Amino acid sequence: MQLFLRFCLLLFPGLLFSQNSITLEDIWMNGNLNTKGVPGFNFRNDGVHYTRRAGDAILQYDLRTGELAGTVFDAAAVSRFDEGWKGKFDGYAFSADESKILLSTNTESIYRWSKKADYYVYDPASGLITRLYQGEKQRYATFSPDGSKIAFVAGNDLYYKDLASGKITRVSTDGKVNEIINGASDWVYEEEFELVRAFEWSPDGSRIAFLRFDEREVPEFTMDMYRGGEYPEPVTFKYPKVGEKNSIVSAHIYTLATAKTIAVDVPGREKDPDGRLDDYLPRIAWTPGNQLCLTWMNRHQSHQKLLLADSNTGQCSMLLEEKNKYYLDLHDVTFLADGSGFILQSEKSGFNHLYKYDMQGKETAALTKGDWELTDFYGVDEKNGLVYFQGAKESPLKRELYSVKLNGKGMKKISKEDGTNSAQFSSTFDYYVNTNSSINTPPRYDVMDRKGRRVRALEDNKSLAAKQAEYGAANVSFFDFTTSENVKLNGWMIRPEGAQYQGQQLPVLMYVYGGPGNQQVTDAWKGANYWWFQMLAQQGYVVACVDNRGTGGRGEEFKKMTYKQLGHYETMDQIEAAKYLGDLPFVDKNRIGIFGWSYGGYMSSLCLLKGKDVFKSAIAVAPVTNWKWYDSIYTERYMQTNEENSDGYEENSPVNFVDQLEGNYLLVHGLADDNVHFQQSAEMANQLIAKNKQYETMIYPNRNHSIPDKKARLHLYKLMTSFLDKKLKNAPSEEIRP
Repeated sequence: MQLFLRFCLLLFPGLLFSQNSITLEDIWMNGNLNTKGVPGFNFRNDGVHYTRRAGDAILQYDLRTGELAGTVFDAAAVSRFDEGWKGKFDGYAFSADESKILLSTNTESIYRWSKKADYYVYDPASGLITRLYQGEKQRYATFSPDGSKIAFVAGNDLYYKDLASGKITRVSTDGKVNEIINGASDWVYEEEFELVRAFEWSPDGSRIAFLRFDEREVPEFTMDMYRGGEYPEPVTFKYPKVGEKNSIVSAHIYTLATAKTIAVDVPGREKDPDGRLDDYLPRIAWTPGNQLCLTWMNRHQSHQKLLLADSNTGQCSMLLEEKNKYYLDLHDVTFLADGSGFILQSEKSGFNHLYKYDMQGKETAALTKGDWELTDFYGVDEKNGLVYFQGAKESPLKRELYSVKLNGKGMKKISKEDGTNSAQFSSTFDYYVNTNSSINTPPRYDVMDRKGRRVRALEDNKSLAAKQAEYGAANVSFFDFTTSENVKLNGWMIRPEGAQYQGQQLPVLMYVYGGPGNQQVTDAWKGANYWWFQMLAQQGYVVACVDNRGTGGRGEEFKKMTYKQLGHYETMDQIEAAKYLGDLPFVDKNRIGIFGWSYGGYMSSLCLLKGKDVFKSAIAVAPVTNWKWYDSIYTERYMQTNEENSDGYEENSPVNFVDQLEGNYLLVHGLADDNVHFQQSAEMANQLIAKNKQYETMIYPNRNHSIPDKKARLHLYKLMTSFLDKKLKNAPSEEIRP
């Protein structure tokens, strides 16, 4: 009998050991396949301890050992507090000297990055919790450098509070919703420049610099929210589309001692035909010498200046200037604490690198160089004269960690693991938390010393790795091919490994993003979509992804060749990628589909229309369908305006090609998408109807661009899976039309 059982196991191993099937409930609802992460680290000044919120307490741990090193704050132990304090908080920050703690509660999101909350200040010396402000919720509450004051935005105006006296001073007085914003950014600056807090304390705490946004002439956009009432609730905000008027942005310096505000006189500002200021001030930063540095950009974002403003007069002088025949990416300026200069990223060599300049704007060192990309800058350890950064030096698919001396010499690789590495350094740079993953290996988190030696493991996700085996996850492999225009493109692929699929020609789902500077083909863990792609592979799909021209990691020319014609080269490359896949012996070239979200939804729509002989089906979630309906800063950076580049807009917007639809099209959008408006899908639907083209659609009320909640995600992925099964996998190969 034992011999017979062994014989059966050899021939039919699945009889006793069956592989679990991945389900959408596992991915989106049950948490069975979630990656374990580690929270962000709030490092203490000593560089070896960090704090973490645990319920309504703040605990301190030793980074090197993980041992609890004490309780910094416990809400339950506080007996002295202002009215309104409920003993609950959802965020915190320390003053620079760590003598006070700022506590936020009732926090609510505004847009992608912005939030507002009620703030309280805890003083351990007195044991008292004091409410910051009695009025409406505040934004961006920030300690002064000496911890004696806090600046914040409320009701679109800037304030500061003296903590010793309790006196609140109103810095600006003209703030008004949808008209004037002081100290905070408007929607488009937040979304495209990632600027939310638009004020900065001077290093000596004597002044506050802030930006003022005059958005009175910016067109408004309204979304309806459906909450069960008799009428929908309209949400209206300022949103400048392509070629429309942007906010007029000005910079100001407020001096606490005199209670006076001066305007910064920015020279050479651009104006529109009506005489309105028509340029950008996307960054402000103070030098160690209490001069204000402004980053200025023209509206095309091809010309950038760093300007130094005298804090007494507001007069500016030029620090650094750069121009580009395409566009310039925005980077933060890092001033050295000793006042000797600053560090800034640039693509002036053709690849993104790091440069050191003196305070006259003269380059003193190229800190990195070569035909590879610096992909993240972590900071400067001035005590030891070292700069830390992430780079794609070994391959565009990988990320390594490096250090280099401030003179540009002695560059050293400090990461040891293959794949993708990223770091979060302690305040003294003595230790960092390294996150490492590969396309087949979930993230591992380790504490490392400055030389890249492992101190201890934080999380290895071994349980998830075991589930990869338990669920029979297929290997994700990399490939590359050369297009008809002699361009080498990189891709990854998941091929079904079940015996029942061997020798068959299988359907393909291509996943695409493809937007400027983005990369999807990297040796890094792909998150929740990894499991959906694995589920599709279990069901007989080949899943593949290719990075087209215009994506990142391969230098400026590869990335910026799509300038003024977004969608053109990207679509060509995706069509050629589909043809390459269709020629593989295990692929059915008549059953190739494509799926993308946001820019990827734009790409999947364009591919189905322009590649009608190649793609049978496409899913577009929250797609741009005409660039003239998207925001000014993003679109004009890559396309200029519709007036300046009408051919680029007309020839690469999906709404103009709906008459070419011959395949199956699923169009999905959230009605509360403040980023890519539902208008994009509504106008696409209008054109499809006008051309008598059949399509499928789904809307998600009250959901934003990410359609983030679990139930909506489960619903969406069930919808997409069913669509693919009906229109791709189970459709006869010869039926190329819907």
